[in-house]
Amino acid sequence: MSAARRFAVISASAPPRDTAVLFRRAVVLGGSIAGLMAARVLSDHADEVLIVERDDLAALDVSDEQLAADPIGATGPRPGVPQGSQVHALLPSGQAQLERWFPGFGQEALDAGAVDPPLGTNRFYMDGELRDDAPTGPAAQALISSRPFLEALIRHRVLGLGNVRTVKGRAEGLLLTGDAVSGVSVDGAPVDADFVVDATGRSSRLSDWLEADGFPKPRLQRMGIKLNYATRLFRRPAETPVWTCISIANPGPGKVARIGGFTPIEGDRWTVLVSGYADDRPGRDADEYRERCVRDFPAEFGDVATTADPAGEVVTYHQADSRRRDFHRLRRFPARLVAAGDAVASFNPVYGQGMTSATLHASCLSEYLRGGPDLSRPALSYFADVKVVVDAAWQVSTMADLALPHVDGPYPRGYRGIQWASGLIFKASMRDQRVNHRLGQVTTMLAHPSSLTSPGFLLRALAIGARA
Repeated sequence: MSAARRFAVISASAPPRDTAVLFRRAVVLGGSIAGLMAARVLSDHADEVLIVERDDLAALDVSDEQLAADPIGATGPRPGVPQGSQVHALLPSGQAQLERWFPGFGQEALDAGAVDPPLGTNRFYMDGELRDDAPTGPAAQALISSRPFLEALIRHRVLGLGNVRTVKGRAEGLLLTGDAVSGVSVDGAPVDADFVVDATGRSSRLSDWLEADGFPKPRLQRMGIKLNYATRLFRRPAETPVWTCISIANPGPGKVARIGGFTPIEGDRWTVLVSGYADDRPGRDADEYRERCVRDFPAEFGDVATTADPAGEVVTYHQADSRRRDFHRLRRFPARLVAAGDAVASFNPVYGQGMTSATLHASCLSEYLRGGPDLSRPALSYFADVKVVVDAAWQVSTMADLALPHVDGPYPRGYRGIQWASGLIFKASMRDQRVNHRLGQVTTMLAHPSSLTSPGFLLRALAIGARA
């Protein structure tokens, strides 16, 4: 099956059927979105699902009613998510997956305070030019909130499942019986498990655990991006002509690559992000932040930064690289063990792929567990599906990052040809709705990038792009 077709299967929106209980106890390491989504899937297949997390998830649990009554006070950045205060985007594909696993999620999120901006209130700038040809159809739908708010919504639904419970603690290693995982060590104490998911994020120690137990480590790929963020919250007036604004400035002669964006979130607020790369580092000084909004971005940014009331201090974040662990290449790997979310791959966050990828990894897990797996053998089909999802995000984000002057690879095979074709497809998207719609599906993870290479589409896009 082609990558595009397999991606379509994984990203299906219909709730799964024919689930069977396979385990007495499944353990998820990590209680972030990837871990919560894995726990939701495992709840269909295990008598008990145990989430191990250093933060006290039970103490953080709040209801939708509490969120609606006090959306600011009921949530806040969790210590285990250091970037939680920054702008986060849930792509349309991620929204569809949340609806798949929690039917009615979208409306319930809106009722609790998430935002769906009115039509005509969004702005998208590319290299300073306002584009009025935004993607249409599913890619145009929006469900916007802060990361803590969205995570709270998901967490409340997962912890409300009758067979899911949490343990506050730190995972310190795997327990094995032969070549199969039979448990984990939590704060030095053994915890039995029939299946384990590592969702401990970018800093996952799974590779070290594997090596210590005599298994090969997955290859780790890194792409140095040297991304610098600064985000500030502002109060959003009830009447405002612009709710959302995204600005992308590509590198070039006399131009500096910068991405900025502001979005409305719960509590009648904006969250406003400005970014830079390498030595271009936004700081925490409020005056400098305001100056960047005015100087480096479209006028809408300056309007917010100079006229709206601040609702918090400037918060910064730095990410040195994008990375992926190639579990799919391993042929010797413990049975009854998988990894998900950033523990597999984390991307340049300006493209908003992280949370959506986590929801799709959960659907990969569902495909595996509903496929009659041989649990005495490694979950190779799971990792093959995860590779399809990782490739979909990696190809989009790294191709853009490779154009940055300070990024020096690794370059994919045929990079120059891919870069040439991508440039023409992008030019065509500014002049042709069919091309723009397909490209929008890819960038919002509703379709796999290989869908851009079908002969009919490619010929049309290249011809239009060449004329442009």
